[in-house]
Amino acid sequence: MVDMQEWTFLTNHAHVLLCVVRDPQARLRDVTEQVGITERAAQRIVADLVEAGYLEREREGRRNRYRMHPELPLRHPMDRDTAIGELLAVLIGTRNGPDEAL
Repeated sequence: MVDMQEWTFLTNHAHVLLCVVRDPQARLRDVTEQVGITERAAQRIVADLVEAGYLEREREGRRNRYRMHPELPLRHPMDRDTAIGELLAVLIGTRNGPDEAL
């Protein structure tokens, strides 16, 4: 029997992005628990997503608030015809895109 935790279809980057889209004020501590990664790894992933333009980070008091740019294409050359928002809409289960979940 194959161990289902051996591999997954989505990367940690996708999982972190999903967490942030579901809760734009998510604390990294909460994201790490959901994704199963360290806080340092989550910080690196969020920094990657911000640097690539997928996320925008805004400070609100002592917390960060994140805003996604759903119009940006997926990064892999095979997937460039699909916007990140389209993929997240499917994963979140919304019809009008991830903004509906925000």
